[in-house]
Amino acid sequence: MSEQQNWDAVVIGSGIGGLVTATQLAAKGAKTLVLERYLIPGGSGGAFKRKGYTFDVGASMIFGFGQKGYTNLLTRALADVGEHCETIPDPAQLEYHMPGGLTIAVDRDYEQFIADLSARFPHEATGIRRFYDTCWQVFNCLDAMPLLSLEDPAYLTKVFFKAPLACLGLARWLPFNVGAVARQHIKDEQLLKFIDIECFCWSVMPADRTPMINAGMVFSDRHAGGINYPKGGVGVIAEKLVKGLELHGGEIRYKARVTEVLIEHGQAVGVKLADGQAIRAKRVISNATRWDTFSDADPDARAASQQLVDVSHTPSKEQVWRRRYVPSPSFLSMHLGVRADLIPEGTHCHHLLLEDWEQMEDEQGVIFVSMPSLLDADLAPEGHHIVHTFTPSSMQAWHGLSPKQYREKKDADAARLIQRLEAILPGLSEAIAHQEIGTPRSHRRFLGRFQGSYGPIPAMQLPGLLPMPFNRTGVENLYCVGDSCFPGQGLNAVAFSGFACAHRVGADLGLNPWALPQ
Repeated sequence: MSEQQNWDAVVIGSGIGGLVTATQLAAKGAKTLVLERYLIPGGSGGAFKRKGYTFDVGASMIFGFGQKGYTNLLTRALADVGEHCETIPDPAQLEYHMPGGLTIAVDRDYEQFIADLSARFPHEATGIRRFYDTCWQVFNCLDAMPLLSLEDPAYLTKVFFKAPLACLGLARWLPFNVGAVARQHIKDEQLLKFIDIECFCWSVMPADRTPMINAGMVFSDRHAGGINYPKGGVGVIAEKLVKGLELHGGEIRYKARVTEVLIEHGQAVGVKLADGQAIRAKRVISNATRWDTFSDADPDARAASQQLVDVSHTPSKEQVWRRRYVPSPSFLSMHLGVRADLIPEGTHCHHLLLEDWEQMEDEQGVIFVSMPSLLDADLAPEGHHIVHTFTPSSMQAWHGLSPKQYREKKDADAARLIQRLEAILPGLSEAIAHQEIGTPRSHRRFLGRFQGSYGPIPAMQLPGLLPMPFNRTGVENLYCVGDSCFPGQGLNAVAFSGFACAHRVGADLGLNPWALPQ
């Protein structure tokens, strides 16, 4: 069965990167269709409801919801299609609980954060100031220009004339990673480990493999725009983007699993669905990971992915990308409903627990905790709170288990995770009213992502963001968007990717306005 209607653009997947691309294109007048394999939009930026609780699928530490500048990409994406999210400001980005009893909360106020960190490392006060001020230099370059496609020479020319110093400043930092910059200013090994964990909390990489551009955005935007939680839960972002898409003539279809990108004469011309339906489009945009979009040269690896593009049409540069980047680990995650009396008044929403520096990159080494009902009480039934906790876990650790072994491992790992969390939430095990456990297999099943991964990480030390692919691919009229593209992981990063992809597609379709965004 074939659909005769010819779309301007078809987007595979309704993660935030895909939805930002779709809404931006719809706002430009493109006839846009989003195809989502699951029942709700948002991917790892979605939400689900259970027994009066609204649980975020992924993390709830959200950047990009400020009110000023070009870096508030979620705010801008919603506004461009006439939508707005009410947000609740978080007074701290994150409270770290580290080896040796070292505890640091990153205050929303920059000067307070610098003072708090300098009080713990007084001999490094000058280096602390210089390093984080350097991050502001990067951020200020980003915030001085509209963040659109770096693949469009016309855009780059216009933005250079608008902000030449910012462009030159940004280009300077593209080859650098955080670790090299930090060591120029800081010598204390424990403080350098803290900067490692500062990077790891959002990039799942230590400082030596975290691009300076990304750190400049995160380490500064948490103080500039701040961490702001969307009232109603993270899933509201995707819901409002879908509403904006539909208001601008676009469409989303659920339970529509794409199995193949249709290619004729070397060009992408549409997609094929699991039910056999073919949908034609002038441009095809994959919000699946690059592992799921393109075929691997290794047949064993191909068996573990979706392979939307067959081996014969997969560009050779995708194999180069596979050598440079590997999937980040997935997560063992628990969504808990707990008695409200467990959590003392004044407790921060977001926490990170690490008991041993040597285990930071190990299986289930770091524990992340998010308690969004401390910001929005309506997410949980009266007298209860949400504790969403997750720890990195690889698919390999869950491979080859029988159903009985799988259940036993889930229960044992969850019990161990709860026991470890007692260090920061004493009495947790006795206060649980509702519990759901997700594994890398759950993430693969519900999010349709290769190995349940939350994005690529460098397989080796690379020169900053320079090797990261952009939105165009080696197949004409086929584009990629999301965390497999520049600039990488995180909701604000994939929103950047969405803006860039829509701009590049809009340029190719002749839809972009001449003037830069204001």
